[in-house]
Formats: sequence, structure tokens, C-alpha cells
Amino acid sequence: MLKRFAFLLIGTASVAVGQIPQREFVVRRDSLAKRIDSGIVIAFGGRTPISDFGPFHQLPAFHYLTNFDEPDAAFVMVVRRGAALPILFVTPADPRAAFYYGWRPDSAAVRRTLGITARPSTALASVVDSLASTGLPFYTLNDFEDADFARADSLTRGRVYVRAVADRHPGLVVKDAHPIVDQLRARKSAAEIALLRRAAEISSEGHRATMLAPVPAHEYELQAVLEYNFTRLGGTRPAYGSIVGSGQNGTQLHYMKDRGDTKPGDLVVMDAAAEYEGYAADITRTLPVSGTFTPEQRKIYQLVRDAQAAAERNSKPGKSAQAAQDSSVAVRARGLAALGLIESEEASFDPPWQANCERTPASCKQAMFWMIHGISHGLGLAVHDPAQFSYGDRVYKPGDVFTIEPGIYVSSRMLSALPDTPKNRAFIAKVKSTVPRYENTGVRIEDDYVITETGLDRISSAPREIAEIEALMKKRARTIP
Repeated sequence: MLKRFAFLLIGTASVAVGQIPQREFVVRRDSLAKRIDSGIVIAFGGRTPISDFGPFHQLPAFHYLTNFDEPDAAFVMVVRRGAALPILFVTPADPRAAFYYGWRPDSAAVRRTLGITARPSTALASVVDSLASTGLPFYTLNDFEDADFARADSLTRGRVYVRAVADRHPGLVVKDAHPIVDQLRARKSAAEIALLRRAAEISSEGHRATMLAPVPAHEYELQAVLEYNFTRLGGTRPAYGSIVGSGQNGTQLHYMKDRGDTKPGDLVVMDAAAEYEGYAADITRTLPVSGTFTPEQRKIYQLVRDAQAAAERNSKPGKSAQAAQDSSVAVRARGLAALGLIESEEASFDPPWQANCERTPASCKQAMFWMIHGISHGLGLAVHDPAQFSYGDRVYKPGDVFTIEPGIYVSSRMLSALPDTPKNRAFIAKVKSTVPRYENTGVRIEDDYVITETGLDRISSAPREIAEIEALMKKRARTIP
């Protein structure tokens, strides 16, 4: 099969990046079959969009196994003693709708391009009912839009369909295939890593462009620079909703309105990245609107940067992912204690959210109040993708692609959310005179990494040191032309 290539200009270099070879999808299906041994895999792809905001994008797990990126499809794979027989069930486009949104490949085209037997979707019910009578277990891949929200996305087409099949066939054993597929997805191939590197390069250029952009008056001006450059350099779309939060908005972790003012003296947290050929980068930079960090902002920023560096030193093949997390937390806890934002490195508080302080005492330390989130997640077909260090011995292995993203967020309104307990009253009394000095200071620094056979490779290159950022921002235009 012919490979198609995308070309990207970064600086003066032209680089060709191929798509995932078709053979790799066959290997993925075979690997799943060997782990199942005998059973029926059934998965549903994404539905036809019900709005005109952008083109259709296939669900990650469905794409991972099929490379079929058309809506309203289903996938069935019969597995006997580790041998796989895959079938795609495809839905043709309505002829009138096709003039608006394009024609879909028919069964013959699917067989020719993907090497998978294809049948019309009208045949799915009879095939599934026949297979349900074999006594083999069903392994389902639920068609939720995002794994982060899988529990809330409970009424999907696939879940309703499989539930109905189980009702018609009492005794049918239904298992979740996601744990198996997620572990397969966790180790990225060379072809996947090449696409992730390109996504990170495009995203880095977008962040670099914001540092050179005219002084903004609104958050959306920076969002526009980011997303313009993602598109200009070949990105398919933003990998997630771009987060551009200035001042108090920068202390809201997933702020996505991007409509606020950017005022001199504010920091702007920009968590934004591109998706390239289905693979997502994830980068965050924190910039001073004025172009220069204040002394207080420098202290918090450098503390976060030091915490990231500590995690980098502990992110190597064979090292524990928990050690990277712990080292990052320790650096920030020491710094927060030195700044007077917590009583001590070991001091605890009573969280305003559900937490088991006896089982996980670290989650109830005062330092965690100002750095609420973890520092890492995998990258791939989803921005929060599986990684090998989340399974088994929980150590980094070659083929892991992930983020390191420590943060600190200080706002007096956070103190008002604390329950009124003796422990929290002592905490507030200790820090209430210090917090105003760092009021509405949100800092997050996030980069993307690959674990190689020899070590750690940072694949996002946007400037992140204070001196680098300030030097680059001095070159920007002072006003919008």
C-alpha cells in the first residue's frame, strides 16, 4: 500500500513524517487476539456529528484497531485460539448528505485499502446474534468520547446495543476490553513516536509565537496566535480546548473561556497544543503580560521549574514514576514552606473535597492545596493516553510518551473554600498575611517526553527558563498593528 506523507516546515528544515503503516494495525489486532485467546471483540466507532463545528474525528480505541475514520461504523473480531478474523460494518452516506459532507468508502474500498472484510451495517444484528450463540465471551470497547469522562458517558450507542444483546442471550459473558487495549496502546511504536514528536514541534512553535506576539489586551488574542500557528504548521486541530487564563483565571486548572482581559502585572497560563495525524501533544507555558516577571512571580515560577527538573532527573528507564512525582512534590513543599504559604513541609489540612487522609496522607498535606494535580500522564491518540508506567511494576520503559507538568496556584478565594476546622483555622492564620503577596499567581510548566533505551528525551522545545522567556518577549511588537 502506498504511504502518504505530510511535510512540515520548522525554521528552514523540511521534514517528512509518514502515517502509521497499515501493517501496524494488523499487529495490534493480532496482539489483542493473543491476549484474549478466544472470544468476540465488539466495538462501535463515533457517530455522525450532530453539529457543523468541525469534521468527524474517530474514537481513539476504534482508530487504534481499525484505522477506519468514518462515522457510524462497528467492528467485530472473532478470536479462536489466538487467531483473529476482523470484520468492519460500515454505513454508507445518504446520497443527499454526501453532497454536503462527502462519500464514504463502501465494503470493496475498505477491503482494498485496509485489508479487512467489510459488510453493510444492516448485517450487524444477525452476525452478532449468531456469535452470541457460540458460547464465546464478548469483549467490548465502549464508545465513550473521552476516557476521562467514561463513567458519565453511560448511554452510548455501543453500551445500549451490547446491553440489548445480553438481554436476548441470557448467560452471555460480557467483559471490558479496554484494560487490554489500553495496555497495548501504552507502548508507543516508532511510527507513533514520530507523529508525537511532530505534534510537539508544531505546538512548541505556537508557544514561541505567543512570546513574540504583540502585547495582548485579551486572552483570546493569545489563543488566536497559538491556534493559527498550529494550523499553519500542519496541525489537524487543537489537541484539547485551549486554556489561556490571565490573573485569577490562571488559577483555574481547566479554564477554557479565554475571553478575559490580560493586564500588566498578570501572569498568563497557556495550556494548549496541536493534534497531528491523530496524535496529541500537551504543552503549558506561563508568561508575564508585561514581558517581565515580578519578584514574587519569579519565586513561584522558579519553584515550579525546579520541581519539573527534579521529576526529569527521576524519569529514566527502570525508574519509578512515583519517585518522579514525589521528588517534584518535595521541591515545591520546601519552597512553599520557605515562602510562608504553608505551616511546614509536613503540615496537613482538612480538604474541601473527599479524601482518605489515613490511607493517602500525602494528599492531605497543606502543600497539595496549592498544587492540586499530579505531574504526569501519557500522550498518544488521546491527550490523556495510557502509559506503561501506569501498569505492573509502574516504572518507565522505552516507548513511554508522557508529560511532566508541575504547577502552583495561589488565590485567597481558595482559602474561603476550606471547611471550618481547627486544623484549617491554624493553616489560614499562618498564611493569610502572605497569600496577598502572591494573589492570583498561577504557574504551570508542561513539557512532553519520550523514554528511549538510553534515557529521557524532551520533545517540546518552547522556551521555559525565565531568562529565555523575558529575552524573547523583549523582541515583540508593543501594540497590535
